Amino acid sequence: MSGKRTNPSQTARFAQERLFLRFTLRQRWEHAILLLSGLVLLLTGLPQKYREFSLSQDLLSTPDRVNLIRQIHHIAAIILALEVVYHIVRIIVLLVRRKLPGDLLPTWQDVRDAGQMLRYLLFLRKDKPKFGRYNFEQKVTYWFVFFSIAIMGISGFIIWFPVQFTQFLPGGVVPASKLAHSTESMVLAIFIIIWHVYHVHIERMNLSMFTGRVSEDEMREFHAKEYDRLVAGETSSSAQTGEEK
Repeated sequence: MSGKRTNPSQTARFAQERLFLRFTLRQRWEHAILLLSGLVLLLTGLPQKYREFSLSQDLLSTPDRVNLIRQIHHIAAIILALEVVYHIVRIIVLLVRRKLPGDLLPTWQDVRDAGQMLRYLLFLRKDKPKFGRYNFEQKVTYWFVFFSIAIMGISGFIIWFPVQFTQFLPGGVVPASKLAHSTESMVLAIFIIIWHVYHVHIERMNLSMFTGRVSEDEMREFHAKEYDRLVAGETSSSAQTGEEK
């Protein structure tokens, strides 16, 4: 029987490959809700923004269809708003309990890492900088999405309830909100498609937000500082267990 022989060293390597927890089930569910609600908002918002296109005219050809598209858009907006509120409340709870990790907070090290990465891309240094749990690109993505959703959420509710808001705000806030809402939504969509999807899912084929785990090779290559910290912690724990025995 003929066939490609398997290298024993490769077999041993694959058998011993470790997986590291990257995202918890809760975090993956949050990402899924954010992804799905954002996609629905985009698909229902574009026809309303670009009404001159033939596809938009077909979708919005009758008042009933216009109301249906708007209702779907509003439902997705409510789901996204609830997700954001849950995320913020959880952050506050962890902060009160002093259990909030500072991995996503921007630091001066991120500025230095960005400078080192720029030098690497310009062939001014040989090695990439080493990153922890989140690098500066991922922090930029998180905070950009966070503030973009805040802008779209506030402006969206003003557009949804113009009469109520203009009772204590000037009337010009409504057209300003429409401009801010539509512009920010396009900027966020372009940012996610070009920046986030390419850097995470295309360039690296990173599926950890769906599987929850990354391989040891990925940890060493993209999160070297986090890998060293985890390994050092395991070594220290093993040594302490040995002393107790």
